Amino acid sequence: MSDHGPGTAQEQQDNDNIDGPRTPPLESAAFPPLLRTLAVVLVVDIFAFALWSLPSLRTTTWSTSALVVFGIAALCVVWVGYWIVYSRTRIEGDVLTQTWLWDKRVSAQDVAQLKLVHIRMLERLIAPRLLVRRRYGGMTWFHAADASVLVAFGEQVAKRSIPQKPDNGEP
Repeated sequence: MSDHGPGTAQEQQDNDNIDGPRTPPLESAAFPPLLRTLAVVLVVDIFAFALWSLPSLRTTTWSTSALVVFGIAALCVVWVGYWIVYSRTRIEGDVLTQTWLWDKRVSAQDVAQLKLVHIRMLERLIAPRLLVRRRYGGMTWFHAADASVLVAFGEQVAKRSIPQKPDNGEP
């Protein structure tokens, strides 16, 4: 009997049958290209409008708190625009992750319910999204420009929710 690592080939095959075969990670931009382009255009337009309005803004008397709010609003516009452009959704094994202002992450074993929202005619503007309800409370939306990433996660959840057939010792 030869040793091929942590387990025999049969043990490895049994483990694959429990968790399913290992699939390569899938990754997609969180938002479609048209929406990302629109986000960039809007951020640039807002700042161009601010520069155009600068002469009249200088003649106004500003309080410190008004300047702070104005600065925080500008920072928020840039920050959200950045994340719309660079956010990614990835499934690796049975874990779905989306980078965003704060990273979102859920494992297939923690999912109580899924709902895929996808409007085919508007997918160039509205990203397909997956509503994930967790077993112990909480709800999270995941966006992906490529719906196959979300569908692959749904398949992982389905594999975990279908009871395994008992092994009766038959081949």
